[in-house]
Amino acid sequence: MKKTFKRPRRFDRNLIVLGAGSAGLVTAYIAAAVKARVTLIEKNKMGGDCLYTGCVPSKALIRSAKFLAHARRAREFGFKSADVEFDFADIMQRVQRVIKTIEPHDSIERYTELGVECITGEAKITSPWTVEVDSKTLTTRNIVIAAGAHPFVPPVTGIEKVDYYTSDTIWELRELPERFIVLGGGPIGCELTQCFARFGSHVSQIEMLPRLLMREDAEISQMVMQRFREEGVSVLTNHKAKQFLIENGENILICEHQSKDVRIPFDALLVAVGRAANTSGYGLEELGITIAKNGTIETNEFLQTSCPNIFACGDVTGPFQFTHTAAHQAWYAVVNSLFGDYKKFKVDYSVIPWATFTDPEVARVGLNEIEAKDKNIPYEVTTYEIDDLDRAIADEEAHGLIKVLTVPGKDKILGVTIVGEHAGDLIAEYVSAMRNKIGLNKILGTIHIYPTLAEANKYVAGNWKRSHAPERLLKWVEKFHAWRRN
Repeated sequence: MKKTFKRPRRFDRNLIVLGAGSAGLVTAYIAAAVKARVTLIEKNKMGGDCLYTGCVPSKALIRSAKFLAHARRAREFGFKSADVEFDFADIMQRVQRVIKTIEPHDSIERYTELGVECITGEAKITSPWTVEVDSKTLTTRNIVIAAGAHPFVPPVTGIEKVDYYTSDTIWELRELPERFIVLGGGPIGCELTQCFARFGSHVSQIEMLPRLLMREDAEISQMVMQRFREEGVSVLTNHKAKQFLIENGENILICEHQSKDVRIPFDALLVAVGRAANTSGYGLEELGITIAKNGTIETNEFLQTSCPNIFACGDVTGPFQFTHTAAHQAWYAVVNSLFGDYKKFKVDYSVIPWATFTDPEVARVGLNEIEAKDKNIPYEVTTYEIDDLDRAIADEEAHGLIKVLTVPGKDKILGVTIVGEHAGDLIAEYVSAMRNKIGLNKILGTIHIYPTLAEANKYVAGNWKRSHAPERLLKWVEKFHAWRRN
């Protein structure tokens, strides 16, 4: 029997937000901007995973690793040599300095100035309208859960016997491991694999599936795997982690590969096989909030949970675990919670971009071929090889491609994948185009500065145009010009 709760006669607040990561911060910010009384509760640090263990530290580490990679390519840029001395501890200290510089953007002081009441403490939802924190009960008309997620550690036999790192704890490392295993071939695993390989670790990347970045088309992930192998990474696909052992003081991972056991000794291990939603410890069980089969909080198209005045957004509900998607969802969660009695908005996932910040970068928006085939959506493919682009040649980054899926016979964009330098920046033109229903013809007609990497967007549109040239009209025009010459 479902538990019943007594609704308060009045409320101290319009909204309480649980969690001060991207989703929670944006929710609280918008609520305060529209003059609602909002309380933001965070048990750890304002800024959440993105600031302290995710996007910010990983991109800082990637930048240092890329500088080192460029130095090793000195001859390509016309230099006889370039030597770089470094201490890995200094690299990791730089990462912390970057975090500290960005920290004020998400601080209690800033959000207090914006009109948000910020509370640090353990929160528990005790009814659809009450939240308990620091032994105090707060009443509210609505609640938004933005509790985030945590690294998932698979139940591999013996994993508890070895000291392992996750994307939460790797930032504590100050000594570069000689033999480093990365378990997982998704975006987090790939980004950190390349970083540690560039710093000098002998990295073995273990992936149980046939290739890395399985959500991308095969040729896309192949480009990344090829670069990894060129940089010395041992990319072990179709390897399933089976058991961890400690033999004579040495860590050993046993993988199953083609029905045989493969032994891989290592000094440090990073587990990067995915993230699981934070759904326990703050009252969901007692309220009977429905949890989906994948472990996230189940929500409807308005981001309402099974309790109508409790909403959820960000990694805790999915379906995308990106900082920018969490912020996107936050708008729907806060607007529907504050104004949903008058008008509600269905969350829109139609144009969600993302990028994996390996070198080369991989960025995508909309469909790729895998998804189009799975959904039986007809499509045409147009590509442009970036090795032909003047700016890429000048920058010694002449590699990669742009791959555009369009409606057959039309210039309407269904999806775009870009592999190459600054792919995460170049994709923005297509995100805007798809959002505003602009096709390849208008991208072709847009002036792009020469010489820039962004010209590649224009050239792929040109390739599409050439393949859809009006042949009958062109034959008539050819005859017309011949007549004019006579």
